[in-house]
Amino acid sequence: MTVTVSAPTFEHHREAFGIGETTPRISWRFKGDSETQNWTQKSYEIEISRQTSNKQSQRKTENVRIASTESVLVPWPSTPLKSRESARVRVRANSFANEYTPWSEYSVVETGLLTPDDWTAQVIAAEKTISATGALQPTLFRKSFQLDKKSIAKARLYITSYGVYEPSINGSRVGNHVMAPAWQSYGHRLSYQTHDITKYLHEKDNVIGVEVSDGWWSGRLTWGGGRRFIYGDALAILAQVEVEYEDGSTMTVGSDATWKTSTGARIASEIYDGEIYDASLEVKGWNETALKDDSWKAVSILEFPKIDLIAPEGPPIVVTETVKPKQIWSSPTNKTIVDFGQNLVGGVRLRVSGPKGTKIVLQHVEVLEHGEVATRPLRDCKARDTIILSDEKLHWEPKFTFHGFRYVQVEGWPSKTGQPALEDLEAFVIHTDMEPTGWFECSEPLVNQLYSNIRWGMRGNFVGLPTDCPQRDERLGWTGDIQVFSPTANFLYDTSGLLLGWLKDLAVEQIKDYQGVVPQVVPDIIDARPNAPTLAVWGDVAVITPVDLYLSFGDKRILQNQYESMTTWLNAIPRMADSRLWDNTRHQLGDWLDPAAPPDDPSAGTTDPQFVANAYLAHVSNILASVTKTLGYDEATVKKYEDDAAVVKKDFQHKYVTPAGRLSPDSMTALSLALTFDLFANQDQTDQARSRLAELSRASRFRIGTGFAGTPTILPALCAGDPKKNFKQVAYRMLLETSCPSWLYPITMGATTMWERWDSMLPNGDINPGSMTSFNHYALGSVGKWLFGTVGGVDMDITSASALRTASPDQSSIGWRVIKFAPQPGGTITSAKTSHLSPYGIVSCAWNLDAEKKLFRMSVSVPPNCKAVVQLPGTDKEAINIGSGEYEFVVEGYEEDEAWPPEAIVSPWSMVEESEQKIVGVRKDK
Repeated sequence: MTVTVSAPTFEHHREAFGIGETTPRISWRFKGDSETQNWTQKSYEIEISRQTSNKQSQRKTENVRIASTESVLVPWPSTPLKSRESARVRVRANSFANEYTPWSEYSVVETGLLTPDDWTAQVIAAEKTISATGALQPTLFRKSFQLDKKSIAKARLYITSYGVYEPSINGSRVGNHVMAPAWQSYGHRLSYQTHDITKYLHEKDNVIGVEVSDGWWSGRLTWGGGRRFIYGDALAILAQVEVEYEDGSTMTVGSDATWKTSTGARIASEIYDGEIYDASLEVKGWNETALKDDSWKAVSILEFPKIDLIAPEGPPIVVTETVKPKQIWSSPTNKTIVDFGQNLVGGVRLRVSGPKGTKIVLQHVEVLEHGEVATRPLRDCKARDTIILSDEKLHWEPKFTFHGFRYVQVEGWPSKTGQPALEDLEAFVIHTDMEPTGWFECSEPLVNQLYSNIRWGMRGNFVGLPTDCPQRDERLGWTGDIQVFSPTANFLYDTSGLLLGWLKDLAVEQIKDYQGVVPQVVPDIIDARPNAPTLAVWGDVAVITPVDLYLSFGDKRILQNQYESMTTWLNAIPRMADSRLWDNTRHQLGDWLDPAAPPDDPSAGTTDPQFVANAYLAHVSNILASVTKTLGYDEATVKKYEDDAAVVKKDFQHKYVTPAGRLSPDSMTALSLALTFDLFANQDQTDQARSRLAELSRASRFRIGTGFAGTPTILPALCAGDPKKNFKQVAYRMLLETSCPSWLYPITMGATTMWERWDSMLPNGDINPGSMTSFNHYALGSVGKWLFGTVGGVDMDITSASALRTASPDQSSIGWRVIKFAPQPGGTITSAKTSHLSPYGIVSCAWNLDAEKKLFRMSVSVPPNCKAVVQLPGTDKEAINIGSGEYEFVVEGYEEDEAWPPEAIVSPWSMVEESEQKIVGVRKDK
């Protein structure tokens, strides 16, 4: 029996370099061999090695032993770190059987510049040069400097910008970040990055270069022509090089009036419209020591930032993958089209040579419409890169833009055919460098593609912050989208650092800018007025998403940090005069993009938007009461929120539940929300509602009838409750439906990411006529949570915010400490494999079903220091409690309680003929 522990991590950082915490909490994961069972940590030991003086060789080592079963976010056991300080840390654990793990590998943690006084550099700006596109032309900054000693111990670059930047030292790019410093609430917070530049420095002469472009700081954002210069109208940097020598002495080179600036080959490079690059304007060696910069211009000095200058909470944006083109051909109108086989987010690298002045244009699109590139969904976004050649071989890629695309139309390629060769191009993929944590596969290929589409959709929309789409003139942090998707996102990737930072931006804008109202997008750039319109579902992200993070990652501090935001939001919601429900004069987006909504009015769906708002209000009121209790507030405060939640629920029932227990409105979304949020008065009403939901599903011929609000809840609502009374097979039949609208319909149309609309492309190949049609939106991928938990059988044993009230006082089941294995096989799926890299280690479940032999087999793996609850399908046995280890289970005589496939209800009020692609509620005879 062997248990090992991973190298420790710190807070929610994937790499703890240049962090902003002085006492970072420490975590480690476990790995056991096949013979390890029931291993639980009794104590842990942390070894910390720190410098005791400026000399690297003088270090002190501390060993701290703590009696505790905790291994996630345990307290920093030493004195606080200071600015620039680093420490080497390793851990080992001891079990209740007195079995020590080996020591982990060392991890290094290093702080950045923690106070404004640590900065001696100044903010320097370039002269404004407006390009023909209206953008600021990207700017080059440079500074030559000399080292006065040879024996360098270490060197750091601390840097940020007004705009997006790329740094270099002596001609070599520093680090792998792209689009840094990413987008934050620039009115309140700006992150800086820390780079180790030791290996880039020469013994004497050196030069630092920084290229800066608009980015989100001053570039055009939003639709309808957009807005420029939202945060500022000058490109600027704040950069500080610090060199430490072996003898302990230091030198600093900061941005100041001695730096020089110029422009280069990038004429424009902005997020929506792409890059214009003229190779003949390239300033060769602009970031190297040999260049004479006498003709370069002086910089201007700007005021030091009054906003918070912070170290990042989440990972940087980086290039994570390259994709080779699959095919190049001519369209019906003789245009050259390249297919990369996958809708992705990033750009195209090319290798080319041709006569000076040759202009190559790359037009990026997500889909083709009848064989030609479809640019209409881009709206007022060019998504176009232009490269002008200079007689020399060129290796080029865009630097300060990104596109959402699968297809690229190429014009002007300098070859006899006018087409590039496959080897001349490759696509690169960018997104925030989150750790992958979730995997799924099953016996149905289309469902596997659905999982892939969900994952790719998430990757493309986690570029610095959680956005709605990555391709058109939008790409904003819509709050409702991440609210419905976060449980799925948290399974697929370690989102904790990114979403932690984003929620801080949400809170500061909500409280300081909008008098308690949560903006529709964060950072908010679409409505600068106080008292912005209040939206349920979207605003409710302030309450729901912090709890989703807490449940997934076990960090109570997230709830503490966001508690003011939660309570402020609930207090800001306008109520009716005679009840605690939403003021019904307020516009609501409701079940956004319900398939019944007309293309030009996505909020006009089947379900009354006020119903959706009030169902959510009851839900978040209950959550807030739970969180208040979890955080240990006094009984009077807890009771206040519990009483309010009870009143809201009662008012909801009075307004929407008939005396006979029927729900009004009678729709898939209404029933799904009421069931999932536990809004009925008793079990009979709940059972009746679930039966009615199954009836509506059958009447629709198993086509989906929900939008953003209802989609995460409909399959869980059908599968919840007594296994003999639920409608699991109806849920599977909906999952496996391939006609429009359904989850698998886009896949039959070639989709490789999730669509914004169920019918973003119509069956005849036309794009939906609505002006808002994206082919990469993750919200409808919220079904992923159900795939992993119900089909795959892997979930936490505590999965809802309301369950916080009944959790043990030490919250020991939070954050995957207690796992639930409860697959519910159904449909035509006969096997599934699911795994999740939890904060404790790998959790996995694999099952297969032999229907002829009536045999169900399942193998599971529980990491050390965890427990699990196993609920085997097809049996009346009580749940089985197990400790860590690997286990196998067999159910003989397995039979389904429900028939497969379930029958649809065919009536005048069911779906019209498939060829018409209309939705439930249209009579056949009309």
